[in-house]
Amino acid sequence: MKKITIFAGLIAMLLFNASGYAEDKPVKQLKAFLKNTASLTADFKQVLINEAGNPTQTSYGVFYLQRPGKFRWDYLKPFQQQIISTSGKVWFYDTDLEQVTVKKLDESVGSTPALLLSGEISLDDNFTMEQQGVDGDLVWIKLLPKNQESSFKYVLIGLNNGSLGGMELSDNFGQLTRIYFSNVILNPPLKQTLFEFKAPKGVDVFSD
Repeated sequence: MKKITIFAGLIAMLLFNASGYAEDKPVKQLKAFLKNTASLTADFKQVLINEAGNPTQTSYGVFYLQRPGKFRWDYLKPFQQQIISTSGKVWFYDTDLEQVTVKKLDESVGSTPALLLSGEISLDDNFTMEQQGVDGDLVWIKLLPKNQESSFKYVLIGLNNGSLGGMELSDNFGQLTRIYFSNVILNPPLKQTLFEFKAPKGVDVFSD
């Protein structure tokens, strides 16, 4: 499938338990990272894995974040797509399909993992957080949704020296979505035009 859902924002590597960290230290590191990060840019590699454990699609692109509430995913290869959130709405633009889908950033959308980094939702109110140990250079934290009707089972967030390194999402359909971040730049100045979206002429626009 070429379509990339809102879950595209978050995912990474499976982890192994490790010792050497206080039980709540990784959670504190995550909260400190979110608190101290006003903006962020990074390259990303996203891998979709099916129930059999086989990769079905690998995508590459650039991620932009401006807290609170603004993010942008530019998928560049193998297909072009944009996911942009600002002003209480999320735009999904598929270049090949010439189609734009607009969703309101309401409570249902706000409970999804794509907004974990945006500052729009409270981690403590929406998730149970558990430290998962260390794998390589990354410290991992598991987020379990408190909402029983959530469409995903868990999210893993990996921190590299206190900065974003990776994420993994397990949904209720048996699919894993992993994202690996590289060239992460914290608190760069970002042009607000990055988070503005105007549907190109001639594309189909669907709004919820």
